[in-house]
Amino acid sequence: MTDPLSRTILLLDIEKYSDRDDVAQAMLRRKLYDIADRTLEAAGIAETLRSRADRGDSVMELIDAGASVRSLLRALLTEVPAQLHAYNRMASSTAQIRLRGVVAGGYVAVDEHGGWVGSDLNHACRLLDAQLLREALRSRPDGFALCVSEGVHAGIVRHDHPGVPAADFRPVTLDSKNGPLRAWLHGPVPDGDDHCGTGAGETPVPGASGDGPAPGSRPRTETAAGTTATTADGTAAGGTTATADGSAADGRADADAAGPVRQGTTASAQTAQAAQPAQPAQTVPGGAAPGGHAPAGPVFHFTGGAPRFGGSLVAGDQHGVSGGQVTGDVRLGGSAGEDA
Repeated sequence: MTDPLSRTILLLDIEKYSDRDDVAQAMLRRKLYDIADRTLEAAGIAETLRSRADRGDSVMELIDAGASVRSLLRALLTEVPAQLHAYNRMASSTAQIRLRGVVAGGYVAVDEHGGWVGSDLNHACRLLDAQLLREALRSRPDGFALCVSEGVHAGIVRHDHPGVPAADFRPVTLDSKNGPLRAWLHGPVPDGDDHCGTGAGETPVPGASGDGPAPGSRPRTETAAGTTATTADGTAAGGTTATADGSAADGRADADAAGPVRQGTTASAQTAQAAQPAQPAQTVPGGAAPGGHAPAGPVFHFTGGAPRFGGSLVAGDQHGVSGGQVTGDVRLGGSAGEDA
């Protein structure tokens, strides 16, 4: 077996090939070869830079690593649909041709029988056979569905080269006999498919952690005591709430649960907007809180009833809470074992 060499892998496969008779299959094979040759020629890839393997209803091309992958992708996205349209508009229903395509990269060796060997090649073949790619082709009016590997996307597609728009590729997870495979699909993901990834154009930059806020997540605000997850209006959300001594309290309480607010405790005006007390809240004259403290904002003093709060459990003397101060224990939302 030869030493593995770096190659760009191009796979093209005919849809519903086995449904045709022998005469139609022979014609489809000729057209497949013609499309592959014209596309590679349009990409500026000479015959001396590629090797071909025949797989009946599909063709496999190993392209020299020195050939331009960007030019190949651009030719696939323009030349293949144009050729399919020109041919299919004149062909009978039994001679129509629609193609699935995969572009990947990796190391491939040649064994003593002339066969191609390499796990990267196996990976590309599994992308070609994935059910999601088959479903995508059924929804393509131009008769061509293209998928690229993560390596090709990271190295070429995400840089948004002319003729290869990054926004047109979407991350997907494809099922295979060896487990899920990550790839990038050109064009819309089939309706109802639950194998979508993060969204168009969202791929970690090589060398970065890839961590980031989830779509729709709330911003986090820093306080002197610690970090508290907050909603857009500044009220506390389920998450971790720091106590006065810097320790963290579990704040995953039911937002609709009711919890008692002990007499003599205070809450800021911003938090109290979510309260639904049985009795009207009273403002302490002068904004003074019990204990002689003077917070910056208005302070509400609840003298009875059962105010309802959604949010977290706050314990201890709190400083820097919405510009005010809380003294004592304030329970926001119910806790385990208490009636809502």
